[in-house]
Amino acid sequence: MLNKGRAEEELFSFFCQKKQEDLDHKFILSSMCTIPHPVAVRAHCMFMETNLGDPGLFPGTASLEKLLVKRFGDLFHCPGAGGYATSGGTESNIQALRLAKARRHEVETPNVIVPGSAHFSFKKAGDLLGLDMRKVPLCEDHRMDANKVAGLVDKNTIAIVGVAGTTEYGMVDPIPALGKIAVQEDLFFHVDAAFGGMVIPFLPDPMPFDFAVPGVTTIAVDPHKMGMSTIPAGCLLTREPDLLNTLNIDTPYLTVKQEYTLCGTRPGAPVAGALAVIDYLGREGMAAVVAGCMKNTRRLIAGMETRGFMRAATPDVNLATFVCKKEQVPGPWKVSWTCQGHLRIVCMPHVHLDRIEAFLNDIGENNA
Repeated sequence: MLNKGRAEEELFSFFCQKKQEDLDHKFILSSMCTIPHPVAVRAHCMFMETNLGDPGLFPGTASLEKLLVKRFGDLFHCPGAGGYATSGGTESNIQALRLAKARRHEVETPNVIVPGSAHFSFKKAGDLLGLDMRKVPLCEDHRMDANKVAGLVDKNTIAIVGVAGTTEYGMVDPIPALGKIAVQEDLFFHVDAAFGGMVIPFLPDPMPFDFAVPGVTTIAVDPHKMGMSTIPAGCLLTREPDLLNTLNIDTPYLTVKQEYTLCGTRPGAPVAGALAVIDYLGREGMAAVVAGCMKNTRRLIAGMETRGFMRAATPDVNLATFVCKKEQVPGPWKVSWTCQGHLRIVCMPHVHLDRIEAFLNDIGENNA
């Protein structure tokens, strides 16, 4: 720590220098996050000092969190859903498995069945909670093979996980088939829709993934992804409104005497930001955003295949993968690679059509 403070202009000159070292979003094609919507930024700034960890001090902000949960409950076909705002998919997934473990607390060596495409947050959850994560192979279309799930279920299985919008290939697992297994085996069923939760409902022909599917217990969704909120903003939804109370611990010195959240201090600003975007755009506005991203995804796939880079999968959401070598991608574009070595690009709202065309032009020239 400095002995003496720095002049404000000097300090922010330093910050500007560091900000310039960050990558420019116009070249970022690999992220599932995007530039926040202006209304999210405005709302975030209004609630910068709020702490939802002590909601009695900020009742107005706490009411916005309840309204955010209500909006997602309506969107996911469960108007009476419970839930709370998390820091993102990782926290939501950990909390979902905490609930699953609490539901079957008598099991000494619990296991959870997850797809091979499960986000790495489930590895964290397994380590933290002492859970054996049993991975189910994927089909050729990169979806979880539901036919192999039942064979992995035993007396120690406490939950099944399905993904709606996989991180690597943008696929939606067979949620209805998994839901049937969950009902038959009386298992907790968590759907990780951190990305797809704000894409799928706005597609012309949405595939079933939410509480409309019997058996789905909890859903994770991230407004800071396609919801264009400020970071961090996630949400965990529960079909049963009081389910989270099973995680309550005593908090005697706060304005609430019990809480079930994983984090203690929780910022209210990104919650306000998330709600601001949802209410500002509405269903029609979000549908337009998703339609634009899907159109750009189709254009990217067509353009890449014209240049000889074949798709690795036909995605359900706005994420495209290709058979391509790393040296074939020119700078300064920032892309990513799947575990199988496929080029991966996410067509987020900041990836406008002109960015797609510029990338296609550059990769074409680089491999002419």
